[in-house]
Amino acid sequence: MAKPLTVKSVEAMKPGSSRREIADGGLPGLYLVVQPSGSMSWAIRYRFGGRPRKMTVGNYPLFGLAKAREQAGAALRSVAEGKDPGAMKLSEAAARSNPSNLVVAQLDQFLTKYVKQRNRESTARETERFVNLYLRKRWQHKLLADITRREIIDLLDEIAESHPISANRVHAILRRFFNWCIERDIIAVSPVANVTAPGEVVSRDRTLSRDEIRLVWLASEKIGWPFGPMVKLLLLTGQRRDEVASAQRPEFDLGANVPAWTIPKERAKNGKAHVVPLAPAAVEIIESLPPIDGEINFVLTTTGKTGISGFSRSKALLDAAMMEIAKEEAEARGEKDFEPQIAPWRLHDLRRTCASGMAELGQPVHVVEAVLNHKSGSIKGVAAVYNRYEYAEEKRRALFAWAAHVASLIDAPADNVVSLFEGKAR
Repeated sequence: MAKPLTVKSVEAMKPGSSRREIADGGLPGLYLVVQPSGSMSWAIRYRFGGRPRKMTVGNYPLFGLAKAREQAGAALRSVAEGKDPGAMKLSEAAARSNPSNLVVAQLDQFLTKYVKQRNRESTARETERFVNLYLRKRWQHKLLADITRREIIDLLDEIAESHPISANRVHAILRRFFNWCIERDIIAVSPVANVTAPGEVVSRDRTLSRDEIRLVWLASEKIGWPFGPMVKLLLLTGQRRDEVASAQRPEFDLGANVPAWTIPKERAKNGKAHVVPLAPAAVEIIESLPPIDGEINFVLTTTGKTGISGFSRSKALLDAAMMEIAKEEAEARGEKDFEPQIAPWRLHDLRRTCASGMAELGQPVHVVEAVLNHKSGSIKGVAAVYNRYEYAEEKRRALFAWAAHVASLIDAPADNVVSLFEGKAR
């Protein structure tokens, strides 16, 4: 076994008639390379992908023994993490000579010149969120030309393990991105070609039961501002999560005979401006929200710069509050050992619950679809093109009836909590 090199032994190293590599027993894989000319440098040898690799760490004496071991140790840790430090070093050098070679540089161009130019604001914002969440940090030092088909597959499989729908969206973004790069003559072949979307999308039909609606409302009050009011508005209006989270005060006319919220076409998913009549309970929630100064007057914001986010963490707090309330109610009934379990549900299920609830209250399907700002499937063909009737009064009646129904559930006594979390699906 090689002896550990020391500062003195390195300083005393003499050149020979041929190139030599002296192993450092203090860090296996690190070598001092001594040239016949007397110049010396540090290198590491490692295996990656089953093949032997070599990488120069730096020249001596610029890199002393301690610094060489530090740099070599970091490189060898990268190998253990499944990264090739030699390839990373080459990519970084290429990026320094031309930063536009980096994947993230082209992704920024793609977002600016393609996504934001050709998509609605909400779609562009969501695309950028996926880029930041799954691609930017992972490929921050990667050259565009170095992205392989295998790397795409590994990335998508990794995402699909816990978020299959997100994996499909990332696949769609990458396919469009690399095709855009081909169109601009940046690359010749897309690494996403012939890579199929990995996630199996399952149609969801989860709606919340009456007891679940009651618990969601009570839990929303328990966790408070800003996520609690947002959940209540999702339930009362049936609108999309991002539309509610990014709502702005100028969109609301609370002083009208029929208070209403107008979602502009730029923020509506289908690109169509949408008027949502507001029941008294919804008006009361909006009026109770504290104003926060900012460039954009968001209704729900903690910074004044953006609408609220952090939905996963807040949803977990909501679920925990629901469980706590359910357990307290069970204990009040004398069920001391009861441990509630929440059947999985998503914020989007509140929209479906609102729609299903209005239908159960006798509201026609075309009115429910108007409330949801859906392109109605009940009015088809040429009639759909010429039908400009917005069903304003019908939407008001539907949402007012739904809000009254929710209020009756909140005031009702708790049902048997054992059946509460069975996750009724209709």
